Amino acid sequence: MKKTRFISLTILFVMALSFLAGCGTGTNNAGNSSKEFVVGSASYTEQFIMGELLATLVEENMPDVNVERKLGLNGTMVVHSAITNGDIDAAVEYTGSGLMQMLHMDLITDPDEAYKVVRENYHEKWGIKWLDPLGFNNTYAMAVKKDYADANGLKKASDLIKVASDTVLGCSMEFSERPDGYPGWKEAYGIEFKEVVPMDPGLMYNSIKNDEVDVISAFSTDGRIPAFDLVILEDDRRFFPPYYAVPMVREDTLSEILGLEDLVNKLAGKIDDAKMAELNAKVDIDGMDPHEVAKEFLQTEGLI
Repeated sequence: MKKTRFISLTILFVMALSFLAGCGTGTNNAGNSSKEFVVGSASYTEQFIMGELLATLVEENMPDVNVERKLGLNGTMVVHSAITNGDIDAAVEYTGSGLMQMLHMDLITDPDEAYKVVRENYHEKWGIKWLDPLGFNNTYAMAVKKDYADANGLKKASDLIKVASDTVLGCSMEFSERPDGYPGWKEAYGIEFKEVVPMDPGLMYNSIKNDEVDVISAFSTDGRIPAFDLVILEDDRRFFPPYYAVPMVREDTLSEILGLEDLVNKLAGKIDDAKMAELNAKVDIDGMDPHEVAKEFLQTEGLI
């Protein structure tokens, strides 16, 4: 009987030691072991780079966190559905998209106010936290080839009324449908093009380069704008809202992965419009892989 009691006490002692060992301080990532962090993105160059930026930053700094990539999701709405449903934990979104496409709110032209409104509403509605802005504003912009602009006297978007009846617009499927895209733009400017051709965002630039379309709904930070000798027409009706890029993360994920918020916020203000155009060009012009572009940037900034 005494022998049985001794064995039982020994087992309890060993279990107690194991429990105490599990409660040790360890590294800064203590408590993050076996945690999952799933990063999503939409399916165009800048979004692939942004997704890789978040994933690689966490991968290299939090080895106890298992990072998974779900990049190239088909559009902003799909990314939104994925993060609100918990299929992904984080993505980089744009204030204008959050404001008008997801929250269905009116245009706010002040960047700080737009960010504040989006941040508060995402927290209240979906338990998603918008962290600190990355620094660049990737707004939509109507772009044409320079020789086309010169030949038709195009400097402002409202000038397109002079050529609209013969003009073909190339744009993403999203832009052709969303309220802060062509439907809203057409109403704000009172301009309707001869034809609208929805296509993959990556194909728009080659289409206008090859004169298959006359104008495109470009992204202002796209490196192909200068490379293809395109010019951006001034948004003189101030239709497009600010589209500042901001990492957004599920709040339950921030609670589970200690130090994640502080780590991601190290990216704040690190990328201006020119730098983002440069990163995009490395993929679209130089043929680099988005992962390599993101990793190179993080190394240069001393973040990995």
